[in-house]
Amino acid sequence: MTKVSVKTGDTVLVNSGKDSGKIGKVLAVKKNKDHVRVVVEGVNMVTKAKRARTAQEKSELVKQEAAIDVSNVNVICSKCDRAVRVKHAVVDGKKVRVCPKCGATLDAKYVKSAGKKAEKTEDKKAAKAAAKAEKKSKTTKADQEKKATKTATQKKPTTTRSSQRGV
Repeated sequence: MTKVSVKTGDTVLVNSGKDSGKIGKVLAVKKNKDHVRVVVEGVNMVTKAKRARTAQEKSELVKQEAAIDVSNVNVICSKCDRAVRVKHAVVDGKKVRVCPKCGATLDAKYVKSAGKKAEKTEDKKAAKAAAKAEKKSKTTKADQEKKATKTATQKKPTTTRSSQRGV
């Protein structure tokens, strides 16, 4: 069995095939003895005929995603927004997937359960961002009120049917 660097929930870029260049979320990873295939959202769409099982149901054509080979996709790093080949590293005694370009961890479970230091720094950053957003919202509210009064005072030109026809 081959090793897989792609997991369900990853955002990937399709390298080759009819959908090359498309970006999508991995819906499923199908492992087999010989190969590994992935189902990517919105990629490799196929049409299947669905038969009516009872007299009340209708037969229809259903579009759905089909699996593609895992070698045709690259994981997109959430931090640097690049398609990368995944590197494995041991961090705090756990083997995690790492972006070789920026060094960010790609495993969402590990990022959530990171140390308390990381949580504190994230809380500080969130507080700073919230303070900046408050300052901007105060100025934007005033700007919105000014725009509302300007648009209320301006009259829209009326058009008649003959002017629309060009008569």
